[in-house]
Amino acid sequence: MSGPPRPTEETPPRAIGLIVLGMVFITVNDSLIKALGGDYPLHQMVFIRSAIGICFSLVILQFEGGFGALRTATPGLHLLRGLLVVISNMLYFAALAVMPLADAVATFFVAPLIITVFSVVLLGERVGLHRVGAIVVGFLGVLVMTRPGTGGDAVARGTILLPILAATAYAGMQVMTRKLGVYSKASALAVYIQAVFLCVSVGFFLVAGDGRYAEGVESDSLVFLLRAWVWPAPEDWPLFIALGVVSGAVGYLLSASYKMGNAATVSSFEYTALPMAILSGWLVFGEVPDLWVLAGTTLIAGAGIHVFMRERRRRSPVAPRRPLRRV
Repeated sequence: MSGPPRPTEETPPRAIGLIVLGMVFITVNDSLIKALGGDYPLHQMVFIRSAIGICFSLVILQFEGGFGALRTATPGLHLLRGLLVVISNMLYFAALAVMPLADAVATFFVAPLIITVFSVVLLGERVGLHRVGAIVVGFLGVLVMTRPGTGGDAVARGTILLPILAATAYAGMQVMTRKLGVYSKASALAVYIQAVFLCVSVGFFLVAGDGRYAEGVESDSLVFLLRAWVWPAPEDWPLFIALGVVSGAVGYLLSASYKMGNAATVSSFEYTALPMAILSGWLVFGEVPDLWVLAGTTLIAGAGIHVFMRERRRRSPVAPRRPLRRV
């Protein structure tokens, strides 16, 4: 009997198109979260968007094999993948509550570089000096954005750690997507994530939904995580519905792109979200990035693009040396 399928080394144009479209929806998602974040706790927004998003994902699932596609021999790995994306989202949106949109997005975009690192450890990819240098330059870009030695509008070091930690969890999640996508449909991967989001947000509600842990807390990020649930205002429901639809689309698009494409190559196209975030921050929230942000963004994006160019030239394998085994 032949072995299980394995990820291919080539990245089809469809995977690139899906990841770019996913970045459009992610920018809309971030803008909606930031717009609603002043009135609602994060876990309430996560619950509403996931409840709507999972319905969206289940509809797509019907076109990719029906409910039978949800059967899996590796439920523990899917649970771990879901928890990683939950952790990533919680940390990132906590940062988004107190950071300009462009700053948070640019700092988060060390994720493609971290994916490159993880691809060595988890996917057996070989990385040369050029990509090691790109990783160093990318983290240098993060340091530039912290404005070391300055005060005033400088991004607090503790705050900037939030999107970096979020990027680390996100990188782990996408590398797992590449492995689990061998057996699972993209819509099934999206359903698993939405289900984990629902469970975690319900847990937050049961423990902290009355807002008692937010009393006396001075950190805006913690208040965003711990404030009490409130019934949404009528004028906010269209935003919540849009958030749910966008969430479902993001879950599917990212799962599909990483499932069919080279992890390091696909992740490099996530940098298309950087100009989108800068434009959205300016048009929607009136946030104009300063030279420090633009300089750091240039270093981070330049490092990621360099990784992509090397990937295209060398076609380095990202698949495991041995076929994946069912467990």
